[in-house]
Amino acid sequence: MTQSVAVVGGGAVGITAAYDLARRGADVTLYERDEVAAESTGRAAGLLYDAYAEDVDARIAARAIERFEAFSGDGEFVFERAPYVWFATEPGQAADAVARDADEMRAQGLDVAHLRPDELQSEYPALRTDDIAAAAVARNAGYTTPATYADLLAAKARDAGAEIREGTHATVALDPVRVNGVEYDAVLVAAGAHTKPVLADAGVRVPLKPYRVQALVASGLDIPLFWDATRDYYARPHARGVLAGDGTQRREFDPDTYDRSADDDFVEETLAKLRYRLPAADISAERAWAGLCVATPDKNPLLGELRDGLFVAAGWQGHGFMRAPATGEAVAEQILGTREEINPFDPTRFTGEEEFRVRSGSDPD
Repeated sequence: MTQSVAVVGGGAVGITAAYDLARRGADVTLYERDEVAAESTGRAAGLLYDAYAEDVDARIAARAIERFEAFSGDGEFVFERAPYVWFATEPGQAADAVARDADEMRAQGLDVAHLRPDELQSEYPALRTDDIAAAAVARNAGYTTPATYADLLAAKARDAGAEIREGTHATVALDPVRVNGVEYDAVLVAAGAHTKPVLADAGVRVPLKPYRVQALVASGLDIPLFWDATRDYYARPHARGVLAGDGTQRREFDPDTYDRSADDDFVEETLAKLRYRLPAADISAERAWAGLCVATPDKNPLLGELRDGLFVAAGWQGHGFMRAPATGEAVAEQILGTREEINPFDPTRFTGEEEFRVRSGSDPD
């Protein structure tokens, strides 16, 4: 018997799950209140790498990279290969963490190595490296334009038989699971920053807090993907030069009313950081924006079955897009009963009553 599944949310995770469900024979209906990739996915930076020290995270990220590469070149989606470098500029805790993380990643079998400043400068002469105390590089990495991935997977989901209803608000109910009054065998809520209120309307509480992040595109020179652990920002290549950001505000924001434009002080501070790191470049801002990420108490996502027939995929701590091909696939397989739960991500580990402070994905544990 064909299983009927509703997916709430047309971001990268939801649209991947819809595709993987439909291609495995499920009868899929996806509800998106706006357009596919209209919210967090369309505002994501598009950094892609498997450089995680935890074994579960590393396996998920490696599978995501594998699928990104397989999809690349289909339609407008392109996975651009580039190394991912992270570094600290002061001896001490941050520099020690760079070295320790690199060793732990190597132990996971990842293509990661310690990197001397002169090696980095030789490969990317535009970068200032004389102040770097510790650096590492992950070679299984790259970047993309996130909306092109979502558009591709939406087209694939439709080709596989899924119905995608854009501009459609979804109300979820339980016993049995329903969306807008229609009963389904399973419902997946993957609505990003709106996941918490969608589930609250169904009487289910989850410990999720949306927080605001910012990014910009500026003119610049050839760079790798990099994370400056000391100055707390990232950058990657972009067609116009450089895409850079963080600008994390560590408090909860309303997903319907938050300011989607970047703050002036964020733009000024990020341009100053880029000018320091790229001293020969003519750095000027092209555009800037803000988006939302979602935090959980332990910085791990909620992925799996919350109630009988009700599944959730949310709380990515800023790393949702880069893992979407794997996490969307994983939750689709859980719904169809062909995969065990991912224990660190089991959403029933929380009651929904937890008090916690917002921490970004880059904050130390």
